[in-house]
Amino acid sequence: MSFPSFDRSSIRFRPLEERKNKVLIPRDLVFPDAEGRALPTEAAGTLREAADRIRAARSAGRPVMCAFGAHAIKNGLGPVLIALMTRGWLTHLATNGAGIIHDWEIAFQGKTSEDVRANVARGEFGIWEETGRFINLGLLVGAYEGRGYGQSIGALIANEGLSIPGVEELRLSAEKLLREDTERAAAAADLLGVLKLAGIGAGFLSMPHPFKQWSVQGAAFGLDIPFTGHPSVGHDIIYTHPWNSGAAVGRTGTRDFLIFASSVSRLDGGVYLSVGSAVMSPMIFEKALSMAQNVALQRGEPIRNHYILVVDIAKAPWDWARDGEPPADNPAYYMRSSKTFARMGGTMRSLTADNRDFFLALLHELG
Repeated sequence: MSFPSFDRSSIRFRPLEERKNKVLIPRDLVFPDAEGRALPTEAAGTLREAADRIRAARSAGRPVMCAFGAHAIKNGLGPVLIALMTRGWLTHLATNGAGIIHDWEIAFQGKTSEDVRANVARGEFGIWEETGRFINLGLLVGAYEGRGYGQSIGALIANEGLSIPGVEELRLSAEKLLREDTERAAAAADLLGVLKLAGIGAGFLSMPHPFKQWSVQGAAFGLDIPFTGHPSVGHDIIYTHPWNSGAAVGRTGTRDFLIFASSVSRLDGGVYLSVGSAVMSPMIFEKALSMAQNVALQRGEPIRNHYILVVDIAKAPWDWARDGEPPADNPAYYMRSSKTFARMGGTMRSLTADNRDFFLALLHELG
């Protein structure tokens, strides 16, 4: 039995410039020399320990990974995250689909974050032409070029546009690649379909991003540092747009997960920071670590000496290290960010802080 699906072509999109935004650049940016609120004594001690582990990891050439929720971008922390990258402290950044979108909107228009309650009532939440058009097209081109999710949008921002192949080139490429690289052949066919739908011709499609210096993924692209995007289908506003391709999302998102897993595979002696991500970060980390551990054990070199710091504005309701696993009838059992990381071996710490205070304090501590 087949079921009806929603026809996105019937949606009436509005220009992004007409949207009222709650986050404005540069008003809401947090700069590296800003003074954050002092962390409580216990949290400050944990932060110093984490900074020591980060220094040791970088001295030994081990990775320092940072996964964060979208609010790190919405809270204006782009300049701080960029400073942590440019000073050599972070070797891999990861966020969810919303983090990718907010960072792109900041680069494109210098503002982001709409009023969800008001716009849902008007049937306008997420119904914005440029966000849906350019991010989806960026993913389609990125999938064809062999990029991951975050790198595809990072390239769009850094290059201020996309190189669009011709329709005939794509058609011939798809036919040829069917014998050599079926995944890229399928990506060529997906891109070809949207280009025909949109009436876009070959050549460089210019898309100015006048605020790109504040883009974290644009900076990561320029620095050649992995910035991986980890989307979930239907979670983000780009899925409202008819140019959205589940295949392109799947290809680029899977590529990024494998890049993420590759970084995790080198994490022995390294550091993993999980900041304000209750679901995405723990979910991808546990699968990536299990994959990496499987291969490491085959070599007789298990991943053991890794350091995990979980940062959230909400205090963890249960001390897994001290009290063990809570019973299944306790709500703490279902707090994924505590539950998952407590099971991941190595050394795990929790720190309660606003992400603005944490990232500023970390940058100042590391110097």
